[in-house]
Amino acid sequence: MDSPERQAAIRIAVFTWLDKKLAEGRYELTRTELEAFQYEGERLPLLDTARGIRNPRNFEASLSLMTSYDSPYSDVVGEDGLIHYRYQSRAGGDNVKVSRARELGAPLVYFQGVRSAVFTAHYPAYVVGESEELRTFFVALDESFKFFGDPLQMTGDQRSYAERVVQQRLHQPVFRARVLHAYLATCAVCQLRHPELLDAAHIIDDKNKLGLPTVSNGLALCKLHHAAYDRNLLGITPDYTVAINKALLLEVDGPMLKHGLQEMNGRTISVPSRPADRPSKQGLSLRFAEFMQ
Repeated sequence: MDSPERQAAIRIAVFTWLDKKLAEGRYELTRTELEAFQYEGERLPLLDTARGIRNPRNFEASLSLMTSYDSPYSDVVGEDGLIHYRYQSRAGGDNVKVSRARELGAPLVYFQGVRSAVFTAHYPAYVVGESEELRTFFVALDESFKFFGDPLQMTGDQRSYAERVVQQRLHQPVFRARVLHAYLATCAVCQLRHPELLDAAHIIDDKNKLGLPTVSNGLALCKLHHAAYDRNLLGITPDYTVAINKALLLEVDGPMLKHGLQEMNGRTISVPSRPADRPSKQGLSLRFAEFMQ
């Protein structure tokens, strides 16, 4: 068994590695690269080959939990704002180290399936409760539970807030990963191909009940065009044509304005090859009406 200090150092190294991936614009990670992770030159897979719980042999507590996109288990965000992670019915086994992670307060990674063998990572996550009757672990995706005391005894307002925050934390990385995958990591307006400079923009805002986290409600946009789109300085018609704010077209303010925005006026955006992933014409129409106001 590795010493507690070494186990803690490895967890920090995993989080640092994941931080680096995010800084590079990598919101989705393949099983292959997750299984190839190394610490001090030694391979340390972050996912188990056949199970959803990763328990390194020399670890006292679990390192990660995983839900594949087609998992037969019904992992959901409960009204308590926690992931309800279902486990197999047999006693002991993998579950012992998950229980130990709860006892130790050990941070781990929750991997959420985006599509086959592709995941987004949520970390540090904490196992904060367990129900043997329901065969369920309760997992918090951040440390906010510490401010509420016992996460299983929160008030109604605390539960509502926690559920909303966790739903957003779960949806946003998956939404971004799916949108950038559909657009081949390319800005729909200017064709910039650097993932670290790209965002997944909502057509209908996610605060709106129609603003679902689906690819057809998204656009892959570079940060400039995302900001312009959010502020209605740039609009996109239902027939996929870019329109720039009329007042902005008349301004004279250097090459960034000229080449980055003004010259985009009238351009046709690029869209995913799969029809189901293309921007919703209804959504674009509603959003373009806001742009025209």
